[in-house]
Amino acid sequence: MAATKTRISSFSRNISAVSAPQLPGIKCGPNGTFFVSSGIPDLDKILGGGFPLGSLVMIMEDAEAPHHMLLLRNFMSQGLVQNQPLLYASPAKDPRGFLGTLPCPSSSKDDKSRNHDTEQEKALRIAWQYKKYFSENQQNIDNHKDSNQEFCNDFDLRKPLEKHFYSGQRVDCVSIKDSPNLATLHDRCATFLAQFPRNDGSFSCMGRIVIQSLCAPQCELSKMDWDMLSFIRSLKSMLRSANAVAIITFPSSLLSPSFCKRWQHMADVLLSVKAIPDEDKELGKLLTGYQDMVGFLNVHKIARINTQVPMILEATTFSIKLHKRRFLVLECLNQAPIDGSSGTSYGTSGGCSGSSRSGALDF
Repeated sequence: MAATKTRISSFSRNISAVSAPQLPGIKCGPNGTFFVSSGIPDLDKILGGGFPLGSLVMIMEDAEAPHHMLLLRNFMSQGLVQNQPLLYASPAKDPRGFLGTLPCPSSSKDDKSRNHDTEQEKALRIAWQYKKYFSENQQNIDNHKDSNQEFCNDFDLRKPLEKHFYSGQRVDCVSIKDSPNLATLHDRCATFLAQFPRNDGSFSCMGRIVIQSLCAPQCELSKMDWDMLSFIRSLKSMLRSANAVAIITFPSSLLSPSFCKRWQHMADVLLSVKAIPDEDKELGKLLTGYQDMVGFLNVHKIARINTQVPMILEATTFSIKLHKRRFLVLECLNQAPIDGSSGTSYGTSGGCSGSSRSGALDF
């Protein structure tokens, strides 16, 4: 009998020759996609596995609070503890000083204590009759027991990363303060990515690039809109042929609306962070666990590499919480129960179902 021939179409990719990587910190996903961890277990689950290798991640900053730095710190620490080279560019005069603020991986004892305390506090905080308001999706996101330590760690924000992780030559820091153009940064990125060529799915090493506040006023690049857009396009092109992931954060309020849309279009993964207004009593009445929140994370776009099937999330806005002021946690927003209503709170809308009156609807 003749051997069955593998069917290949324009909508599928032949991945039979692609072998699973043996490096820690890389996970094989569907359609021949490989993922690297964001350093936040909850965010990896939300994105379907993490950041795809070769993708460009962009984070829109909040003008009132530097919550984007929480995401950057975990992403950078995750790569350093897995011995992955890092290129960090910042508008600060001494970018290397920022490395001293990176969090340290928590010990196994801390992980067990965190999981136990989280379940105990949830049981005490939520009465048993209100458990039906919490969807299965949130329970899956909150569950950290199944996370693979080789792929993603939990980081203790109160403990600094040990110096030997970032004191070597595998960390390259670039200051873009008072930079007249982007030529130097472009050359450093090209040299860095040349170390990680993508050759038929083989992995010898992978790198991470972090560019903080690209269009910040101190960078003197605010009037170079087209140059910055050209740099982002070139960086994205180089990433496609390299075993690396890059994150760019930018204050969207400093860009014109048209260029802000262009930047967002260039991103493979687009996120935004927003601070919570102080003592917003109305918001506190609507959301459960409001007193533990420090901000919101919005997922605007998810990378879909090697596939044309979109990924639809059940929720796109998540609360940012610091469990015991140590661990970064992302949770689905849940509306406080009002008038005996039921169902998935973050999926409800303010339409006809928002009325508390019973009976026929008036149109």
